[in-house]
Amino acid sequence: MKMNNRVYGVVAIRSIMANWNADFSARPKTISNGTIFGSDKAFKYPIKRMWQAAGEKVLAIKSYKIEEKSKSSGEEGGKLQPRDLQERYEQLFKTSINEKTPSREVLKNLFSAIDVMNFGVTFAEKKQNISITGAVQIGQGFNKYAETQIENQEILSPYRNSSEKKEDATASTLGSKIVTDEAHYFYSLAVNPGNYLEYLDLGIEGFEGYTQDAFAKLKKACLVAATAFNTNSKSGSENEFALFVHCKENSDLYLPNLDRYVDFSKNSGRDTITLTKLAELLKGHEQEIDSVEVYYNPIDTDVEFGGLACTAHDLFGRAIS
Repeated sequence: MKMNNRVYGVVAIRSIMANWNADFSARPKTISNGTIFGSDKAFKYPIKRMWQAAGEKVLAIKSYKIEEKSKSSGEEGGKLQPRDLQERYEQLFKTSINEKTPSREVLKNLFSAIDVMNFGVTFAEKKQNISITGAVQIGQGFNKYAETQIENQEILSPYRNSSEKKEDATASTLGSKIVTDEAHYFYSLAVNPGNYLEYLDLGIEGFEGYTQDAFAKLKKACLVAATAFNTNSKSGSENEFALFVHCKENSDLYLPNLDRYVDFSKNSGRDTITLTKLAELLKGHEQEIDSVEVYYNPIDTDVEFGGLACTAHDLFGRAIS
């Protein structure tokens, strides 16, 4: 069923002795003043992995092939390598694409992928120059915990590096794992089904715009995807908070990035999230808002609502009294 109302939100990721989003030096990403942040790509990746594990079609995610030896170039085959965009498209949708492929067919396939339906895609293959601005836009996730420290752990490899100079070639190699002792990343989120209005008149088979089902899958992933994504560097990163402001249909309320109106602090060792500024922002707009939902873990997190009219749930969806 088509979704017609906008939704604004905030999603927080807690990272304990983990590296939620590393730069190319393997350190947590920072801006020029040293503030730690996580990119929107780091936010989306666990979500796409969760969707893929659930059997959903996900286009924009790395997949691999083992290339056979090329007869034309003579290059050695049998090597593992990532698929390019066209190869990924053909693998996912079980069809080839070329200059004669109708754009309606390509659009139908693209919108059947859950990540494209939510986040959009830039698709430029075989004269199919298609750029879809996603209904869902994610901001950068800034760490709001002022006491974060970066830790560097030295790691001894079980293997020797035979490429080292002769006197070191028989020794095991050393590595490092860089993590934050504790960080709390807050991401803004905006869902605007109107981004797909221009595609509704193109006669795309089965396409009705952004759907309630797509949003339901996004919302579920915003509550658990980071927790479910346990890699070596991400183990210790988990979902800790989410908030969704549902506007009424035909509402004229347009909100800025909401992460700026959410504060984080420690109180007697417990994580405390304060929504006072957000309550002030929404004051007087009650007639434009259908509902406000807040999700968090009450076992180790306190939320100070500051007069915000909302329903509260734990991260499993159970009501908090």
